[in-house]
Amino acid sequence: MIEALTRNAVDVLPAGGLEEKLKLGRPLRVKLGIDVTAPNVTLGNGVPLQRMAAFQREGHIGVLIIGDYTTRIGDPSGRSAERPILSDEEIDRNARRFVDQASTIIDRDRTEIRFNSEWLSKLDFAEILRLTRTTTVAQILERDDFSKRLEAREPISVSELLYPLMQAYDSVAVRADVELGGTDQLYNILMGREVMSAYGIEPQIALTVRYLDSWDGLGMSASRGNYIGLREEAEEQFGKTMRIPDSLLRQWYELLVERDVPDGDPMQAKLELARWIVARSHGEEAARAAEAHFTRVVREGQAPEEVAETPLPDGDPVHLPAALAAAFGLSTSEARRLIVQGGVRFDGEVVRELDVDRAILSKATVQAGKRRFTRFRETG
Repeated sequence: MIEALTRNAVDVLPAGGLEEKLKLGRPLRVKLGIDVTAPNVTLGNGVPLQRMAAFQREGHIGVLIIGDYTTRIGDPSGRSAERPILSDEEIDRNARRFVDQASTIIDRDRTEIRFNSEWLSKLDFAEILRLTRTTTVAQILERDDFSKRLEAREPISVSELLYPLMQAYDSVAVRADVELGGTDQLYNILMGREVMSAYGIEPQIALTVRYLDSWDGLGMSASRGNYIGLREEAEEQFGKTMRIPDSLLRQWYELLVERDVPDGDPMQAKLELARWIVARSHGEEAARAAEAHFTRVVREGQAPEEVAETPLPDGDPVHLPAALAAAFGLSTSEARRLIVQGGVRFDGEVVRELDVDRAILSKATVQAGKRRFTRFRETG
């Protein structure tokens, strides 16, 4: 059982601690804290969620902490500057979407959803002072990101120094037995152990996992745009998965599918991986349809069987970057760049003009990049 719980773990601290927790004979409370800085849950975010699901399959309780309060400060982990502050509306919207998307992986019936504003917003100044006495400034400045910024004489706000203590207090509030996170969260999770001890609570076990590398070799991140969302459209999930280099297949199989990469042709292994990713999010039928779409559009270079229609913008000629931006959710600069680079086609023919005749645009199947298609139609 311990192997299933700790699969792909980088750190399980302290040594032997999880085994002792499992001997308690009760469901463990397995915490994962998320600051909802982005609206989409990526496959990379899903790796620690898979560990939570593994604990749930063994009868334990997942405690998903939505950091609506700490998001207002911003986790400085791995950052060279303070994060921007989101509005209350953005935080609330992202929180709702995160829970919905996380349910793709975790067992919602065995998950407590908690918002850390429940307790952090109620701390008075005396309690905050008590919390700060659980550690020292020297300990906090040992963090790699803080020490680098201090050495470079870059500003560090007092609120950022308090962030690890606030995240640690989450563990006190929910009495966590285990805390999950990426490897960059190890400092924060260990701080939770220190603070729990100071409050007379048995410290949690730290369990970290590595992050998933994306097709560009960097860590998958919504802020970088190099991600696959757990609830992204099936065709996009499939197509993006097929972009990963063969060198990442082993990592993706180990972290996502949790088995070894199949022997043989890497292309077949990649196709199997893409089917698995789509099926987990959308079902087997959607996976088959996404593969058929990929084969037709990307491998055979044909338009999809069904092409969405978009209202034709006003004007003649039509400014193509603006039309593409409206049709595909791009920025105008992104659309312009696609045109200049030869990535836009009308009925299979490359188009480089920025302004096109209305009559031509209204009759063409328009392709932007490899997987985006539309037909513009008059609305009158």
